[in-house]
Amino acid sequence: MKQTTGEKIFQTVLIVFITVMCIVMIYPFLHIASVSLSSPAEATRFGIHLYPKEVDFTGWKQVLAQEKIWIGFGNSVFRTVVGTFLTLIMMSLCAYPLSRKYLPHRNVYTMLILFTMFFGGGIVPTYLLIRSLNLMDSVWVYIIPGLVPTFSMLVLRNFFMSIPAELEESAKIDGANDIRILFNIVLPLSKPVLATLALWSAVGHWNAWFDAVLYITDQSKQVLQFFLREIVITNADRETLGNSAIGNIRYEAPIKAATIMFAILPILVVYPFLQKYFVKGTMIGSLKG
Repeated sequence: MKQTTGEKIFQTVLIVFITVMCIVMIYPFLHIASVSLSSPAEATRFGIHLYPKEVDFTGWKQVLAQEKIWIGFGNSVFRTVVGTFLTLIMMSLCAYPLSRKYLPHRNVYTMLILFTMFFGGGIVPTYLLIRSLNLMDSVWVYIIPGLVPTFSMLVLRNFFMSIPAELEESAKIDGANDIRILFNIVLPLSKPVLATLALWSAVGHWNAWFDAVLYITDQSKQVLQFFLREIVITNADRETLGNSAIGNIRYEAPIKAATIMFAILPILVVYPFLQKYFVKGTMIGSLKG
């Protein structure tokens, strides 16, 4: 179809806007990657950094040689993998009954769960609750308090509601119970939304650091983002990496950049495998309320 002048102008403006947004989002990543692979003089040079003009792997070597960084990496992987898996299981067990019309008072239960999205106890009551549950200095404090994120659970519930009820009825005629229907019929049909929610949960777990500050004092149970914060924000290079890691204050910028890249790359590797489900799962899960 032939486009009108207004449509051509709108399309041009849209392309320019998207291009600018892509540049704004991609440049910081290229800048950090370039600085992490640059020599100290090049890393501290004022101006645009799109690629390392003087390649130097010292920053990466110093970061990868530190035991604390690998301890944090292992704890972050555990938190992300186990937390995401358990979150999907618990969300499914919660969302499925709320999506069935025959559940008594399901609207009341839904409203009570929705209430938690808007009102919370705050930091102090939450801290007291965590302490009373004996979760202080435990890796499970990363997972259990946020096991069922309300918004994600409601998205999953809406998706379950869009699945034809006839599938469930035919399965019950064949003798299947609710658990078997959920795991053999409903969840296999929900791969797009489950992949989307898994990505949300994984990114949330991987980037989280505040709960580590509040509830963990044992350095062997700290996550990678905690050490990243110590290095980049609080400028505690020598305390976090050790005096031998810095060697020369000139390598401060490459070490910080390499630490940031080390924390970013794992989640970037996961994202392409779930990207194809992302838009589809988000849209389908939000259609029916």
